[in-house]
This record gives sequence, C-alpha cells and structure tokens, in this order.
Amino acid sequence: MKITHLEQIFDILKNKPKKHLVAAYANDAHTIEAVSAVVDKGLIDATLVGDTDTIKSVCEEGKIEYKKFKIVQEADAAKAGQLAVTLINSGSGDMLMKGLLSTDKYMRAILDKEKGLMPAGGKSILYHIAVLENPSYHKLLLCSDMAIIPLPDLKQKITMIGGMVKVAKIIGIENPKIAILAATEQVATAMQACIDGALLAKMSDRGQIKGCIVDGPLSLDVAIDAESTAIKKVSGEVAGDADGLIFPNIEAGNVFYKMHTKFNKGGIGAMVMGAKVPCILTSRGDSMIAKMNSIALAALCA
Repeated sequence: MKITHLEQIFDILKNKPKKHLVAAYANDAHTIEAVSAVVDKGLIDATLVGDTDTIKSVCEEGKIEYKKFKIVQEADAAKAGQLAVTLINSGSGDMLMKGLLSTDKYMRAILDKEKGLMPAGGKSILYHIAVLENPSYHKLLLCSDMAIIPLPDLKQKITMIGGMVKVAKIIGIENPKIAILAATEQVATAMQACIDGALLAKMSDRGQIKGCIVDGPLSLDVAIDAESTAIKKVSGEVAGDADGLIFPNIEAGNVFYKMHTKFNKGGIGAMVMGAKVPCILTSRGDSMIAKMNSIALAALCA
C-alpha cells in the first residue's frame, strides 16, 4: 500500500504486531503526552525510563493514567539514556525515543562502543530521515539530513540514500526519485555539492546505487517544481517530481525542515537511522502531531 498522507501510518499499524518503545529520561510532558497518545490508539507499548515520582506527577497533571506504561527508575539523565539503550539491547524494546535528556547525552548512549546501539563492525553512521507532507507538494517527500551530519561527504550521502530507499519502500514508493541538492543545477566545480551530485547521478546511471533513481546536482526549485524545470529546460525523471531530497549540509536541511513545519504548517515524521533500531529525536518545538507521526513512522520501520 502506498502511503500518501502521514495519518495513514496509524491505520496500517493497527494491522501489525505492536512494537515496544523505550523512552530515555521521559520526565517531561512533551514526551509522555506523545507516547501516551499513540499507546491509547493501541498501536505500541511503552517503557518510560526516568524518575518515577516525576513521571507520575507529570501524568497526574496531564490526566494521563501512568499505569499504562512500564516505568523504570533512573533519576540521572545520562544514566537513564544508557539504561534505555540497555533495555533495547536486551530485547525489551524495538525503538528508542529521546526524552528530557540533552541530545548529546542521547547520542552518546546510542554511540557507546561497548554498550550502545551501533551495529558491529564500526562502519555504520547515524543520520536523520524525515517524511514530509507539505500542502504545496503533490506527494510525500523524504529528506535527509536535517539534524545529525554537519557536512555529509560522498560516502555519507550514499548511506543516506540507502536509508531513504528503505523508508521509501516501507511507505510504498518502490523506485524513489532522489534529488541531490545544490545551489544550482549546473555542475559548478567550485561547489562540492555540485560535484557530489554529478558523481552520484552517474553512479546511479551505472547501477552502483540501486533501488532508486538519483539525479544531481539539482537546485531545490528544479527538484520539486515542474514549472521551474520547464523554464530552465532541465530534463530527467527526478526533476520536478522528486520523492526524496539529500541536502548539501545541515544548515540547508534544518532551515528547510523548519520552514516546512513553521511557515507551511506541514506534517512531518522523523527519526534517526543507522543504529540497530529506529531512534526518535524530536524537538520541544515540534508539534504533538509531529511527535506522534515520528513514533508511528519508527514503529512502522522497526
């Protein structure tokens, strides 16, 4: 089934076995309310790792029944992150979610060489993938990376494309069209993003990148707007109809993400990939619906 609206993910999850979420240092209302809403839909089970008294107090203030969760006591934020990861590794969870602990402590727990969530071999990287529903675009749009990798190199972009292909297939896009973004669709050798785009496009042409169609470099307007594509006389299967965008750096991705959510009021579900399980990394500024979408997307991909 091809998913065309983010809310469809919730319907699909109703027919799948429940996944178990572990929330690291879930002492805050933002985390508890989002997790509670998805639990109430009967789609997941959840363990909240944090200070038990604080969690119960937050639940009482929000009129949430805390007994629906399994609560594991750990009052220290860093240790709560480590304990949440340990629970995942022991088979007690299918996905991880950041609570009130800082992003660096959350990531440190995931990346711990001995007790973390990175696959054996040491070659995996973490990267951020989002599925966007924008009122100005004709279909769902996948994006990477908006939150983890400051300046992805060629190898990292190949890994990000691979993750994007996996998520695309899960939401029903069999052969996603992926645009490698730069400031221009011309191959300007002074810009590394343009060089990367041209190399990745050629690798795709020759079958070195499988499961998708990659083109680049493409400017944003050419990637997503058919009128701009026609005016600029850019041809290709991706131009004007991209299913996915690979950003040249974290600044471009992060600004695009926030423009989408704040100015366009677009829907979003996002997660960190590259670990053994999907890892949910939401901002306190994200809406309740965005957090619920992110949990649902992670559950679908777990």
